[in-house]
Amino acid sequence: MTNYQKELDILLESIDKKPKLLLHSCCGPCSSYVTEYLAVYFEITVFYFNPCIYPESEYQKRLGTQRKLLDNTKLALLFPGEYDHKSFLEIAAGLEKEPEGGKRCLLCFRQRLFETARVAAELSFDFFATTLTVSPHKNAEIINEISKEASLMYGVPHLPSDFKKREGYKRSVELSKKYGLYRQNYCGCEFSMAASGSKNLY
Repeated sequence: MTNYQKELDILLESIDKKPKLLLHSCCGPCSSYVTEYLAVYFEITVFYFNPCIYPESEYQKRLGTQRKLLDNTKLALLFPGEYDHKSFLEIAAGLEKEPEGGKRCLLCFRQRLFETARVAAELSFDFFATTLTVSPHKNAEIINEISKEASLMYGVPHLPSDFKKREGYKRSVELSKKYGLYRQNYCGCEFSMAASGSKNLY
């Protein structure tokens, strides 16, 4: 298995100025550690693009949490993407009963990461990345492979990452408590909400 944290370490050692990074964020808690970590190296704009989230009231609640974090830390700017849940349902059609981490989730990752890469290219960012790998519920290998595909398509380098390493997830929990951030107990879509019987918070 690839050590994406080591790959990121090597990349960061080569940076001698602060490039512009478009950071896809799945939620405020996950971005807390990632923005703290990467703000030393990059000028960060958080791209909050998550059409999977259901219902819209939950989407707005998580967006508000993202704003709260960035207002408190001043580590990044916020660029909200479009909320189009219908587009997610279209790609999830026929996969509603897939387990968490299955084919539906892969397509959801692709939708968010390819849009991040597209916007990064359109707005002339130097790199793009995602906070998704900080979650112990997410497969970093798959997320990095999809990011590579998006990078090749749009011509913007992506940051290899496994942000859960070096206790990144633990730090995100600490920062969530510090700033009083809402932590959801399901990934986002109505299918994950129905399947969630766990007390583990994302």
